[in-house]
Amino acid sequence: MNKENDIKLADLARENSYSPYSNFSVGAALRCKNGHVFTGCNIENHGIQSCCAERTAFLKAISEGEKEFESISVVGAVHNEEPTSECTPCGYCRQFMSEFVDENFKIYTLSSGEIKEYTIKDLLPNGFTNHKD
Repeated sequence: MNKENDIKLADLARENSYSPYSNFSVGAALRCKNGHVFTGCNIENHGIQSCCAERTAFLKAISEGEKEFESISVVGAVHNEEPTSECTPCGYCRQFMSEFVDENFKIYTLSSGEIKEYTIKDLLPNGFTNHKD
């Protein structure tokens, strides 16, 4: 696993972001246990049904038959600007991801050039789940 490479893939995925309302582009790179990587970006609309980068990556992977996940890398920043502050998954994405991963699933973010590492358990300590972790 190369978390530096996955952070770069997540940052590249930001280029496809459709975020005219927030002007904040987010990219994600979801690594499956078999080594496949699916990327996603945030896709907004003028309603309330926008989709975050993390869920986009998961939906792509699951729709292609993937079911076992190792990690996700997330990078976000104002359009056309370098990421300068950490962008962690929102609460909705944390709960969504918990459906498909165990408590040790890794989440990597970028903060001032430094890669930070969390587990889903770190970011969602009391999440609603039917998993027996």
